[in-house]
Amino acid sequence: MTLSMAPSRTAAPLDEPARVRAALVRAPLFAALPPVAIDDLTQRITVRRVAAHGTVVSQDEPGDAMFVIMSGRVKVVIFGENGREVTLSILRPGDAFGEMSLFDGKARSANCIAMEPTALLVLSREDLLRHMAAHPRTALNLLGEMADRLRRADESIAQLALCDVNERLVHRLISLAREEGTESPEGLMVRRRPTQQELANMIGSCRETISRAFNQLARDGMIIPRGRSLVVTRALLDRAAAKSRAA
Repeated sequence: MTLSMAPSRTAAPLDEPARVRAALVRAPLFAALPPVAIDDLTQRITVRRVAAHGTVVSQDEPGDAMFVIMSGRVKVVIFGENGREVTLSILRPGDAFGEMSLFDGKARSANCIAMEPTALLVLSREDLLRHMAAHPRTALNLLGEMADRLRRADESIAQLALCDVNERLVHRLISLAREEGTESPEGLMVRRRPTQQELANMIGSCRETISRAFNQLARDGMIIPRGRSLVVTRALLDRAAAKSRAA
């Protein structure tokens, strides 16, 4: 893997605190915090900007800070010895990551790579601990976020063990549609459709297998590829919902 030049890390300029504060308020991790807690976080935050494909953190490096995405997207990936990439998650504005190493003192568990130009709010371990000592509500929010992440990991493990590639692909496409899609007459439109290789990385398969499954869904009218966009149809959404109710 070729790494980009080291990203810049600077304190927020004088004209940026309002943007930092707004980003904190929008982040689910800091939802329902009182204004005084948000003000305290705003004073502790620095801003880091990473170019597209730049590495935010590398697996096995020491963890001394957590991050909240202000703009852009970050993928969380691990690489096998043969260079194979497995995408664990795609993070979007408002999502937080990197906090696990701050509590267990161990190295980073995965690589985090910017998918496009990305601005990050950075909170050091020392500042996070000082903040939580004064505002324990943030600690409860962090516990809730980590519990939610564990539930999603359990779901992913269950899918790998119990679902075939077609089912995993359908689940991933529906998740993308619900996370990023916009309403269209046919269903939900994902404007930045992942490549077939990216989809393979997300569900633990190979591109050739994904290509066959993807094309079959298109032939069946369950999805509608449109250039770099993709429509996940009402029929596929309804079929998945009915199967979930029956389970």
